[in-house]
Amino acid sequence: QVQLVESGGGLVQAGGSLRLSCAASGRTFSVLAMGWFRQAPGKEREFVSAIAWSGGSTYYADSVEGRFTISRDNAKNTMYLQMNSLKPEDTAVYYCAAAYSPRQLGWTKGNQYDYWGQGTQVTVSS
Repeated sequence: QVQLVESGGGLVQAGGSLRLSCAASGRTFSVLAMGWFRQAPGKEREFVSAIAWSGGSTYYADSVEGRFTISRDNAKNTMYLQMNSLKPEDTAVYYCAAAYSPRQLGWTKGNQYDYWGQGTQVTVSS
């Protein structure tokens, strides 16, 4: 199995920055992609960003484009999400996910991923 552990969440003021990390352990080889999703109270889980592991192609939700940057360290089996210019609407529990099975629908859909972390809370105050 694969274990994913997020870290780096916290409370920041609007306009501030945070960097989230997601460390994978266990069967970490052959990962196809990793992504970030978030869920705020009363809202559906939504896609934030994703990165293909081998090629490094990145994907961003329109709401975070230009503010967030996703990256990965293959040697450390770790994915990062640098979040700048944070807004109150970014407040949510952020989850990392890893895909190990081939998918056909792209990396912006949560059901394309096989493993999920426990989530880390990000709170942005106005």
